Amino acid sequence: MAPIRNARVLFNDIPKGFPEPGKTTVYDESKTIDLDGVSLNGGFIVKTLVLSIDPYMRGRMRKQEIGSYVPAFALGEPLVGYGVGVVVRSDNAKVQEGDHVYGSLTHEEYSIHKGLDELIIIPNEHKLPWSAYIGVAGMPGKTAWMAWKEFSHAKKGETAFVTAGGGPVGSLVIQLAKLDGLKVIASAGSDEKVKFMQSIGADVAFNYKKMKTSDVLSKAGPIDIYWDNVGGETLDAALLAASVGARFIECGMISGYNTGGVPIHNLMAVVEKSISMNGFIVVRIEHKYQQQFYKTIPAMVAKGQLKFAEEIVNGLHRVGDMMLAVQKGENKAKAVIKVADN
Repeated sequence: MAPIRNARVLFNDIPKGFPEPGKTTVYDESKTIDLDGVSLNGGFIVKTLVLSIDPYMRGRMRKQEIGSYVPAFALGEPLVGYGVGVVVRSDNAKVQEGDHVYGSLTHEEYSIHKGLDELIIIPNEHKLPWSAYIGVAGMPGKTAWMAWKEFSHAKKGETAFVTAGGGPVGSLVIQLAKLDGLKVIASAGSDEKVKFMQSIGADVAFNYKKMKTSDVLSKAGPIDIYWDNVGGETLDAALLAASVGARFIECGMISGYNTGGVPIHNLMAVVEKSISMNGFIVVRIEHKYQQQFYKTIPAMVAKGQLKFAEEIVNGLHRVGDMMLAVQKGENKAKAVIKVADN
């Protein structure tokens, strides 16, 4: 077979604010790959099917020397993120042609892997769409389910407040809280997302761009569990609305990812109300819950017991646009890049 195109998305420039399509990230079609002739040396070739665009990826757009919990993207090299692909050729006894793998994939049509260090084979016995494995049955789902089990200590009749409730993490948290018998307050940034939150069981769902969070919490609270995806003024409002002994689960603070954030004024409430505040990175607790997650969540999704929503766009050339939309909260649901059919 003659060499074929291997399009990719490169990290081109470190942004000072929001990532700019065509500047921060660049779509490139100059590379080719010979699928039959390229040397594998015990590795295998993965054809990328779907890629996940997630808020945390903004934090990787920094200088290499600045440390964090996840490595910086390398300038001039493809972006890296969660994805699902299919093995099209293998020189590895543990991986067969036709296997589907999930994990860390470069943003290119084809990639060569030496082993399964950052990948797992997905049997998909429940016949879910592959995109589900980068959403509700992938990293976002793990983030919600594992941290809820680890930190919520939920009790029936309590009240939870979930931010970014229209996204893949927040929407699963809403459903987990309802399964545990909690009253759920949930916020999002569009009326469409509010309707989705209502459809999955949120008792009080509101658009924070139209209603003041502190006003909603003063009427619907106090809150016993706060799932924080946004930080900033919303975190401040939650501190004031918290009950004594409340648990705050700090998952993300996207309100400050591109602007530097704003000061938090009500931290004394942590002392006054004996609030427990847990930040986490899901890979640090994944080992405790990985097997149980895959035994539980895909089956519940397949049975319709857990709902999810996606916004799927076609083509690697859309990565930059979707990255910006996620950072601005303008995506309609879980952001998915469809790169190829199976």
